[in-house]
Amino acid sequence: MDLVTLGLPIAGTVIGLLTGFIVKKSLDARRIKGAEKVAEGIVAKAKEQASVSDNQAKNRARNIEQAAQQAADKDSRKREQDSRDQERRVRDKEIQLEQKIASTSQMESRLKDQEEKNRQAEHTILETLKQVKQKLEQTSSMSQEEAKKMLLEAMENDARHEGAKIIKVVEEEAKQEAEKRAKKIIALAISRYAGEYSSERTVSVVALPSDEMKGRIIGREGRNIRALEAATGMDLIIDDTPEAVIISGFDPVRREIARATLEILLQDGRIHPARIEEVVDKAKSQLFKTIKEDGDKAMFDLGVHGVNPEIVRLIGSLKYRTSYTQNNYSHSIEVGFLAGMMAGELGINPKTARRAGVLHDLGKALDHNIEGSHAVIGADYAKKYGETQEVVHAIRAHHEDEKPDTILAQIVQAADALSGARPGARREMMESYVNRLEDLETIGNSFDGVTRTFAIQAGREIRVMVESEKVTDEQSIMLSRDIARKIERELTYPGQIKVTVVRETRAVEHAR
Repeated sequence: MDLVTLGLPIAGTVIGLLTGFIVKKSLDARRIKGAEKVAEGIVAKAKEQASVSDNQAKNRARNIEQAAQQAADKDSRKREQDSRDQERRVRDKEIQLEQKIASTSQMESRLKDQEEKNRQAEHTILETLKQVKQKLEQTSSMSQEEAKKMLLEAMENDARHEGAKIIKVVEEEAKQEAEKRAKKIIALAISRYAGEYSSERTVSVVALPSDEMKGRIIGREGRNIRALEAATGMDLIIDDTPEAVIISGFDPVRREIARATLEILLQDGRIHPARIEEVVDKAKSQLFKTIKEDGDKAMFDLGVHGVNPEIVRLIGSLKYRTSYTQNNYSHSIEVGFLAGMMAGELGINPKTARRAGVLHDLGKALDHNIEGSHAVIGADYAKKYGETQEVVHAIRAHHEDEKPDTILAQIVQAADALSGARPGARREMMESYVNRLEDLETIGNSFDGVTRTFAIQAGREIRVMVESEKVTDEQSIMLSRDIARKIERELTYPGQIKVTVVRETRAVEHAR
């Protein structure tokens, strides 16, 4: 019973499993059949679509082939037409070329005929000229070379005559315009800068509190005055001038050191050789400091920057040097200002013009151990310490040591002449002044046709009287130019000199 009871559930389970297996297998078979039917339908549909696509592709291929064939036919027809057109143009050009060749042949034939006629005519003309020359030589008793020489001389004289007339007209026009513009520029420059002048001499006067100080300056047996002269290199003149001592010497720097030394000794009261040497050293140190300050002040007033300290020191030392009694320091500053203002009127950089102007007399601060004119050695010194070529050239050319070939050089030259020529600016020794007047008259009288020469206007103008029979109006123009050039070559003078040639014609007749 127990076994039967236990076996029944197991058998039922086995039967259920078998039944489920059978049922599942049956369902799977049905699903597989259904899937196969669906797959067959998809395949059939795909075959149908593939057939349609194949037909469409064949149709498109046929259409493309037809279009390509049509394009190829059209292109072929076009090339054939272009070829026919090209052949036609070539034939036309060949025809035109043949016509031109024929025309050229005819022209060459005509040219040959004309050349032959020209050769015959030239031969005839040469023969005629030869006969004419022979007749002329027989008639005038002159050879061909003599006649040619005479003709050339006549033409040269005519050309000189005409050239002198043209020069006169051009010079007059140029002078009028240049003088008008120059006067305007100079007037503007002078009106904007007005500087005073004080004449510098070769002596300095030191005031004394009393005549008793003269004895103390001289010292026992003259030892103090000898120590002063030895230490300063100056001559001290103690004469009958009341309450004054005169310091004489040509070196303005040493003279200034002597003056400062004497003033310090007079204030201090202790005057003996040891004290004199000590005070001279102190005066030198103070003077060199003052020179540096004066140089800096000049650069500051002119707005000139970046100048080497050595050049600045030399500019300051110009305060103790003179030219025709004109102080070189004041003169250099004035030239700087005048050059800057004239440069501004002419559209040139004023700063560069002021720089070149203030440095133009730099060479005058250098001692005699350096050989050369002050313009040349000043230019070399400026170049050595970094100044530009433009400024160096303006310094070198301001006295014609080098031909001025820049506007800046011309401006500096004009400003220098203007500063020196202003009334009261410079004084000359009577002897050199008289010598210059005599030299001017001698130069004028050295030319042919000149009767008398007069130096007037303090040597700033000469008037040359000429013989009207020997010198024509046109020749007088050339004569004035020649005299001016000779003066420039042979004389040294401040400013400029005007040369006036005077020619008069006198007609004299007697009534009887």
